[in-house]
Amino acid sequence: MRDVAIVAFAQTAHRRRTDELSEVELLMPVLHEVLGATGLRANEIGFTCSGSADYLAGRAFSFTMALDGVGAHPPISESHVEMDGAWALYEAWVKIQTGEADTALVYSYGKSSPGRVRDVLTRQLDPYYLAPLWPDSVALAALQAQALIDAGATDEPALAEVAARNRTAAVGNPHAQLTGDVPAGDYLVRPLRTGDCPPIGDGAAAVVLAAGDTARALCARPAWIRGIDHRIEAHGLGVRDLTDSPSARLAAQRAGAFERPVDTAELHAPFTSQEVVLRKALGLGDDVRVNPSGGALAANPVMAAGLIRLGEAAARIHRGESDRALAHATSGPCLQQNLVAVLEGESTHA
Repeated sequence: MRDVAIVAFAQTAHRRRTDELSEVELLMPVLHEVLGATGLRANEIGFTCSGSADYLAGRAFSFTMALDGVGAHPPISESHVEMDGAWALYEAWVKIQTGEADTALVYSYGKSSPGRVRDVLTRQLDPYYLAPLWPDSVALAALQAQALIDAGATDEPALAEVAARNRTAAVGNPHAQLTGDVPAGDYLVRPLRTGDCPPIGDGAAAVVLAAGDTARALCARPAWIRGIDHRIEAHGLGVRDLTDSPSARLAAQRAGAFERPVDTAELHAPFTSQEVVLRKALGLGDDVRVNPSGGALAANPVMAAGLIRLGEAAARIHRGESDRALAHATSGPCLQQNLVAVLEGESTHA
């Protein structure tokens, strides 16, 4: 196995609407910033991988337009996943492991503002039995929250505390969309109030990966990916225990998260109830700082929020604020798919 690290991370300031910007215009400043942080030029990147969703853009192969932000020349080795950018990072990590590249640019973006994202996400569901019923993403999250309450794992005041802690932490995050004292609000779908749900917004993010001594040359304190894995639950919600996440637990085990304690965890939990599930599945105690960036409750650009969790965890290692961090990303209803990575710093570099 090759040593691979995240050596740079950049993201947009996440906003409710960016009507004046195309996906390319949203993305280009982030790409320039992340490459500028490493000093790499476009022709020095060995592999480029992106994550996005055509359903958000409302047109097929929309990701090909975003390539304008990367540049048409020189020709590049490129791939795309119809998933959150965290899975694009996984593909890039695999590419570097094969020895076909020493560096990789990974980016993702999402504009949720043009449409009704709660309905768009319904297209992820089983197309024969569940999708025709049009249960939106908030309604499904509410089923999970109610299951947790019925099982005695949480209650509404505890969920409100999760929201308050995340958004208070986001005060120090200049990119966050919601910060500070956000009201609990009215019920959207019981037992979830508006404060239990993520903001709708637009945003983009990018990271640069590098192997071995290349990483050390590009970054004073690389965030080494010591383990990474992703797993999936059964597609049918009726055959799952919504109060637990075996796939997140297994991914964490395979990534080595349980071998030694972590000091920080960036969890992709768009709903307060999902943080309750993930803390249990990942064995995170009160000594672990969870979502110091504010997490997805502070900014949730669909298709980029998972990559941002990896980037935020890596950035804390870059700054010396963390030595061993866990980063998590999810996709699908009720934590259906889960990716876990363990990142570590080093005290010296070449």
